[in-house]
Amino acid sequence: MYYLNLNYAMSLRKEKAARLKLSVLEQTLKLIGKKPFDDLYVEEICDKVKISKVTLFKYFPQKEDILLYYFRVWCLRRAVELKEKPKEGVAGITFLFDRLSEEYENHPGIILSLFAYFADIKRAPKPFPVKVEEKRILFEEVADIHLIDIQSVDQMIEKFALEAIFKKEITKSTATRDITQLFTTLFYGSVITAHINQLSPIKMFFRKNIELALKGLS
Repeated sequence: MYYLNLNYAMSLRKEKAARLKLSVLEQTLKLIGKKPFDDLYVEEICDKVKISKVTLFKYFPQKEDILLYYFRVWCLRRAVELKEKPKEGVAGITFLFDRLSEEYENHPGIILSLFAYFADIKRAPKPFPVKVEEKRILFEEVADIHLIDIQSVDQMIEKFALEAIFKKEITKSTATRDITQLFTTLFYGSVITAHINQLSPIKMFFRKNIELALKGLS
């Protein structure tokens, strides 16, 4: 009985921690809007979530870890969508770019801040873990959510690029890795270019970039 109670208590603690982390993410997205992440103070997040700074830093040792957590959750959402409605080759690449354009339209501040973080020479980007409990809270309706692996953007693009070659959507003799790096560059670079030039609608700009890249690969 003691063993069962201990497991139950541990499970409750894990669920509480998962809900807290997701609440931090949710409030961060609400607070940031169009402003830079650097202009968002930890105290503001803590006030909205109703936790202390000590508690926040327990789960996010650095403020920027919230950005990495956000992006990992973004990748998880794509994995779930692709499981429910699989896409291959160019359709898969277009899917990722479409989702990025939608996210940029809804949360420009966090997307631009995230990409700026990746570009900071002092900060080596690293994936931030999303635990099973967090997956289950985010996707209660997905029974086997714990079995879904989170792939990075690079990994997803590489998979789609290989499929595009097999489907003969890409016919030029080019290494899969080179194609992956090309589309990954477009993925990040298109956001910066769109921001600098204030382009709209951004989805069409992204799709035009894909189209031009594919012309050079066929």
